[in-house]
Amino acid sequence: MFAITGITGQVGGAVAHALLAAKQPLRAVVRNPSKGAAWADRGCEVALANIDDGAALTAAFEGTEGVFVVLPSNFDPAPGFPEVRAIVAALRIALEAARPVKVVCLSTIGAQGTRPNLLTQLTIMEQVLGEVSMPIVFLRPAWFMENAAWDVAPARENGVIPSFLQPLDKPVPMVATVDIGRVAGELLAQTWTGRRIVELEGPSRVTPDDIGAAFSRILGRKVRMDAVPRETWSTLFTSQGMANPNPRIQMLDGFNEGWIEFEDGEAGSVKGDVGLEAVLKDLIAKQSGSQS
Repeated sequence: MFAITGITGQVGGAVAHALLAAKQPLRAVVRNPSKGAAWADRGCEVALANIDDGAALTAAFEGTEGVFVVLPSNFDPAPGFPEVRAIVAALRIALEAARPVKVVCLSTIGAQGTRPNLLTQLTIMEQVLGEVSMPIVFLRPAWFMENAAWDVAPARENGVIPSFLQPLDKPVPMVATVDIGRVAGELLAQTWTGRRIVELEGPSRVTPDDIGAAFSRILGRKVRMDAVPRETWSTLFTSQGMANPNPRIQMLDGFNEGWIEFEDGEAGSVKGDVGLEAVLKDLIAKQSGSQS
């Protein structure tokens, strides 16, 4: 039995689908019963727990061979990241009390870094959960190709996609969530001791201009990328409702300046199978379906 947190999200769902395809029994860890109904219909056990509730998480993790941990996304954390500190403290208590055989945690490219940015939340997670007494692996994926979901509408509507990744010809490590799910499922099936790091990206690195070109081919119209001026980011993000835009800006700087990178570089990362164009076709098809 494997317990999956974040199962209603992109990555947690991809991990669950990979394990179900391998005929593995699953326990879906969700916040309320309505969130778990679809997974119960697929034959999963359902456990109710908030991600910051150590007691409920302990019950959800008990009797499992492995646990997949994914933190809820927080793009506007308070200074000092108090939200993630509370969550990982609860997770550590639950893991030590429930004692699953092994743990796989979704981390991020650049989690080993020391410069503060939005991804520091995962650095904190690795530091705290890296001290648990059972075997644990931190899976560090690259930038999600599915972030391009935000690009579908502008690509269709006016053929111009605003890009915070820049220069537009700079290759960026990216990965498809289906590859993350597959690799996480494979890791849960393995046996190891101690603490491991696995870094994951797609079959090749992707420039913002590559994204525009791929949209052009798929949509049959000219699509180009437009670099959003760096000096406008803080005002723009604040106008969109962010209270503390600096961590997000620092993360974008890290990708653009190259200091957010895998610990062992491109040569040391595991390579996924799914390329950009397949992901974009899927995103376009899903948004077309939701509008019909």
